[in-house]
Amino acid sequence: MDKRRVTIRTVPQPSDLNKNGNIFGGWVLSQMDVAGGAVAGRRARGPVATVAVEGMKFHRPIEVGDVVSVYADVREVGRTSITVDIEVFAERGAAGEEHKVTEAVYIFVALDENLQPRALENDKV
Repeated sequence: MDKRRVTIRTVPQPSDLNKNGNIFGGWVLSQMDVAGGAVAGRRARGPVATVAVEGMKFHRPIEVGDVVSVYADVREVGRTSITVDIEVFAERGAAGEEHKVTEAVYIFVALDENLQPRALENDKV
């Protein structure tokens, strides 16, 4: 990995398994949404809502016992929206070998006190 900071690091539990014995895709999506929302909310300096998920790719399954790291980085800021690149890596086995397991682009919209889209300040990403 480069110098990015981990947004979320967690370990899935047996209750997160799907019928095939791997971690349920919805669990991964949820972790990505939380990480992306934290990064977008910090940039928006307030609440955000997920409005789209683009380019979702599952590369490898996540297994119970993997240490899952979610990296979320702002790619672009629009008038009311923030686009966030999210990658998920799993650290597996005694050697701690790390594999990219999932990636996607999430789009969030900044919200005002009435839960309506709010214009963002024009500072740099």
